[in-house]
Order: sequence, then C-alpha cells, then structure tokens
Amino acid sequence: MPHDDHLAILEALPPVERRQMLESLSEQEREELPTHWRFWARPEQLAPDGEWRTWLVLAGRGFGKTRAGAEWVRSVAEGNPAARIALVGASMPEVRAVMVEGESGILAVCPLRRRPDFEPSLRRLVWPNGAQAMLYSAAEPEMLRGPQHSHAWCDEIAKWDNASARATRAWDNLLFGLRLGETPRAMATTTPRAVPLVQRLLAEPDADLVVTRGRTEDNHANLPARFVRDIRRRFGRSLLGRQELDGELIAEVDGALWPRALIEACRADAAPPLVRVIVAVDPPASAEGDACGIAVAGLSADGTGWVLADCSVRRASPERWARAVAEAAKAWGADRVVAEANQGGAMVASVLRAAEQALPLRLVHASRGKVARAEPVAALYETGRVRHAGTFPDLEDEMAGLVAGGDYQGPGRSPDRADALVWALTELMLGKMGQPRVSLA
Repeated sequence: MPHDDHLAILEALPPVERRQMLESLSEQEREELPTHWRFWARPEQLAPDGEWRTWLVLAGRGFGKTRAGAEWVRSVAEGNPAARIALVGASMPEVRAVMVEGESGILAVCPLRRRPDFEPSLRRLVWPNGAQAMLYSAAEPEMLRGPQHSHAWCDEIAKWDNASARATRAWDNLLFGLRLGETPRAMATTTPRAVPLVQRLLAEPDADLVVTRGRTEDNHANLPARFVRDIRRRFGRSLLGRQELDGELIAEVDGALWPRALIEACRADAAPPLVRVIVAVDPPASAEGDACGIAVAGLSADGTGWVLADCSVRRASPERWARAVAEAAKAWGADRVVAEANQGGAMVASVLRAAEQALPLRLVHASRGKVARAEPVAALYETGRVRHAGTFPDLEDEMAGLVAGGDYQGPGRSPDRADALVWALTELMLGKMGQPRVSLA
C-alpha cells in the first residue's frame, strides 16, 4: 500500500472507528506509532531487497534522504547488537547537527525507550542493546584508516571536499574497514552533483549497487505547499532546478569555462558594502529573438567582484528592456550602465536614455566572440576574486555552457545573460576603471 494511503485511511475513518482502532493498540504501540517507520515511509525510503553492497539515494532537496538514512541506521542497530556503524559527513559539525541531532536525525527518529546514548566527547552513539555508531568527517580521510565497521551511512557525499582527492580517499578508507559481519553494507545519501565520487559509485556493478532516485515533490505531504510552489517557480526546469529539485545528475560540459563546482565555491549569502555597482546589458537583435541579458555586479573595497542580480528579460521590446535596465540601475544604485553597442549603438543609447534621462551610459563594442571575452573573467573566478551573492539559476546555466575554445553548449541559442555578466565584470575589474592605481602623492 502506498505510504500516503496509510495516513489517508487513518484520517478518513469516522471519529468513532479511528478512536476504536487507536484504543485497540497497547500503550507501547500508541507511544511508538509516530516512530513506526514502515507505516509512515514511502516505499523508496525503505532499504531495498537483495544482496546489494551499496545503496545510493540520489534525490532532490527535501526528498527525505536524511530521514531514510537515519531510519536505516536505526533498523540496523536495533536488529543487530553487534553492529558497528560509521556515520560519515562532509564535516564533523554536519555529522552531529544533521545526522545525529537534526530534526530527521538518529536521535529524533528513535523511540524514547530505545534511543541511543550520545557521547559527544567519544564521537559515539551506543544503543541499549550494545550496537554502536561512530562519527567521522570526510574532510579527514585518515580518521577512517584502521577502524572496522559492519555498516556505514555517508551523507551528502557530493559535498565532500574534493581537494587532493579527499572525498575518494575517505570512501576508500571506509571500504577497507567495512569488513565486520556477514554482509557489510554502506548507504550514501546525496543531492546529485557530477563529482568524481558520485560518478565512481554509479559505475559500480549492478549486483553491488542499488540506486534510488527522487524529486522534491515526492515528499509534498511533509513539505509546506508554499515552499514547494515558490522554489519550483524560482528554479523551474533550469539545470540547477533539475539537479537540486528533480535529483538529476547534470554532467559537466567538457572544457567549461565555469564548471559548476567552481560556481558553487564562489557562492555567498550576501555582498558586503560596495564601492561601485555596474549594470551591464547585452541587447537582443529583435524582440522575437534571444533574451536581453541584464546583469548587476559590484566591487567591494578589497577588490572582490560581486554578482548581485540577473535582471534579464525575454521577448522584450526595446522600450521594455530599456525600462528593465533603468529599474535595475535605480534599485541597485548603479553608477554606470554598460551596453554592448554592436546591435546599433545609436539605437541602444537612445532607447536607454529615453527610459531614464539621467542614466550614466558607456557603450562597448565587441571585437571578439563571447567565449573569448569570457575567458579573462573566468580566470578571475578561478583565483577567487569573484563571488555570487545568492543563486542565479538561468545565468549560471549559461555560464556552465561556455566552453574554452569551443561552441556554446548551454540552454538557449546564445549566452546573453552570461555575456552581460562578462561586460559588467570586465568594466569593474579588467577595464581602465577597474585597474589598480598607484598614487605618487
């Protein structure tokens, strides 16, 4: 029976019958009903049958991966007093805050009378029957060299630190120690990203690996309806939305100027005070053609470039996209608008000035292709000199599709949003206005 039907049947019973059913349960059964996982779980959250060695759950955010992992650990521990379980996360604080003490973590899902004791100083959970779980950080692979385990739950493996191959070394050290009991097993839960460890696991023989996939909406019964609606409206079917919400593994484009891992590494929650703000626009050739790319970027006092907004508009008339540029400049307090003039410099200037008379405007002419213009800006990202103040799905999808020395391989016909961003950061950081000056005073 589908999991939604369990709750639906219980709620659909007349009050008298519902009360009779609940009263027929013992006190202990009523106490443990909220934690009776097989009653509440969706089928895809339950451990698969068979002789698998690794169970990989690749699913969107909010799918219920953490709950599934915590419940699997609980079932292993309660069913096997000799179980020695490794709990591995991206960092020790995350293991404790999410896997152990989180709202869907191990302590929360265990019935009170069978809840393990958590010994933070020893990084250990001990169940009443003697089963144990140890906490490890994937950022310290050597922690996993030596200890032996019968089972392992590895959370958000796509977030594990890939520097110096730490993620794969942590996994390898775990496997070397996964040798207790008759059937050692590992469960890995993660939002998919095309990192080496995830790709390696997916290449394992079918006999050893079971993959469960899912979307954010699969868990709609346990998520606020407004959250699901708003997050889908914002990210839609963008590549980031397909990855983070639909649980798709989006492969990196070979030779991309902006690999997705690089973009993620440059992300921040908010920008600091800025000394300059630029709005850059890549006008479309016609209202029926490509989008009008409009990007807002700023420069902080330490010389870091900040991507602030993607205000691009699709299928817009000249008057509409010019108004969008003027509104962006006003909203962000821009001190200059930079516009690509190749589509008719006089038209671009007149349209923008008609939208806002006082708009400071600089026209730039493209003498090189979009990819060639983007390469110096991509180098700024690689050296950590540019940050994204938030998430910009459509813009970032285009950035990830620009290939060094090759053709554009992202969504749409042309990377207009990314091109506007390139103009903005070039003006701020690579043009004369962005060059460092030496004072002789």
